[in-house]
Amino acid sequence: MSSPSATTPPRKAASRRLVAVVVLVPVLAALALWAFAWPAARTAPRDLPLGVAGPASAVTQVERQLSAHDGAFEVHRYADEPAAHRAIQDRDVYGAVVVTPQGPRLLTASAASPAVAQLLRQAVAGQAAAEGTRVETVDVVPAPETDPRGAALSSSVLPLALAGIAAGAGVTLLGLRGLGAAGALVGTAALTGLVAATLAHSWLGVLTGDRWAETGVLTLMTLAVSAAVAGLGALLGPAGTGLMAATVMLIGNPFSGAASAPRMLPEPVGTIGQWLPPGAGATLLRSVSFFDGAASAGPALTLTWWAALGLGAVLLGARLKANATTTSPAPARRPAPVG
Repeated sequence: MSSPSATTPPRKAASRRLVAVVVLVPVLAALALWAFAWPAARTAPRDLPLGVAGPASAVTQVERQLSAHDGAFEVHRYADEPAAHRAIQDRDVYGAVVVTPQGPRLLTASAASPAVAQLLRQAVAGQAAAEGTRVETVDVVPAPETDPRGAALSSSVLPLALAGIAAGAGVTLLGLRGLGAAGALVGTAALTGLVAATLAHSWLGVLTGDRWAETGVLTLMTLAVSAAVAGLGALLGPAGTGLMAATVMLIGNPFSGAASAPRMLPEPVGTIGQWLPPGAGATLLRSVSFFDGAASAGPALTLTWWAALGLGAVLLGARLKANATTTSPAPARRPAPVG
């Protein structure tokens, strides 16, 4: 018959675990709601780069009208319509208002962000309609016909992030270390990128750039996530794996701006999102697929740093564990019994 003292500690431990679960689940739900719902509920233009071209006097009047949207637009002046076209294609601005003798013409780039293109049409055309003027709209870099709202491209961010998390966690759980772990991460990312690019072109038809360049982007994006997850796991153990996975899921994805644009999110959410692999990957994929690689250096460097630091942490973690094993004292041998 067991004594009360033998059964009390397990019961207390079970009660503590139960309380922890009951408290932790609502906290995680609140955190997820904040991370995903709050940026979406606060979506609005914030210093959104917008070009203005035409005669100086007319441009000044347009700037004055745009300034009525307090803090919404960051206005860039251009000499003429071709210069505004180039600025859009170089991803310097999301659109431009060109003043012509026939009336204002709005240049957009739905491939950069369908949400921003729609917002510009509403803001500029609405203002002109109030003045009795009709605005001609030209989509300089249109989104693919198979994905006019950009929903398929923005939805691809989460599966790739999940693939990276699964690869990083899998390498850690399988006990792979050093060069073996790094090789597994690179190989998994390359295969994931190839499959994703093939599906996006052949089946979905939502990417229109060079397939191999897009494969490289998707590979680098997956590797940046998986290497970071595995690298922090190699240094901190399971806690590091969970921390990096939660960072990617609860911060990287909702802060990526893939569904709208980084400048449409509250600050500093938009900036933080571009420092993390999902946001940098979405921006780089748009640049490579629709804009011939314009403005791709920044996000490409961000993903490269994440991948390099993650792989470095994997190798460092293996080295530290090997050193700890070799320097630990060997267990003392018991003397053999004298027969």
